[in-house]
Amino acid sequence: MSRVGQTPVKVPEGVTVAVDGQLVTARGKLGEQSFEVSPVVSVRLEDGKIHVEPNDKTKQARMLWGTNRNIINNLIQGVETGFTVRLEINGVGYRAAVQGSDLVLQLGFSHEVKHAIPQDVTVKCEKPTLVSLHGINRQRVGQVAAQIRAYRPPEPYKGKGVKYEDERIVRKEGKKK
Repeated sequence: MSRVGQTPVKVPEGVTVAVDGQLVTARGKLGEQSFEVSPVVSVRLEDGKIHVEPNDKTKQARMLWGTNRNIINNLIQGVETGFTVRLEINGVGYRAAVQGSDLVLQLGFSHEVKHAIPQDVTVKCEKPTLVSLHGINRQRVGQVAAQIRAYRPPEPYKGKGVKYEDERIVRKEGKKK
């Protein structure tokens, strides 16, 4: 049984949640999101808490129970505070800048890399080597961050490349004589 699925999701003040069958809609100060829950689990809203329960004892229902609960939790957290992912750029001459609706990256290639910024994600370059992504959908923010990181993942010898701010690079020793 899922231990994550057993805890109900608390609805904070300032966020309104509507449960209509399998559709859960959350509205907060940052926007509105909705999610259609899997048919093998049921959702109910009572006393400012959302309870997610499996409909039967099948393996599929037990697997999706905690997953759907966490997606609903991320839905509520997204419309209340949003999600932020910060990327660091390490390397001589490596930098980033926002130009219009594009993120322009200089990552040691012979050309600049232009990444189109989606409408639902805001990108800020606080420093030329620090990129901050913010949005209400956790999956979208993480996906855009992973796409930007994929242009030049950090290498293990000097640590050059794009990495998450809290990522730890396991360094390797170089060649010896």
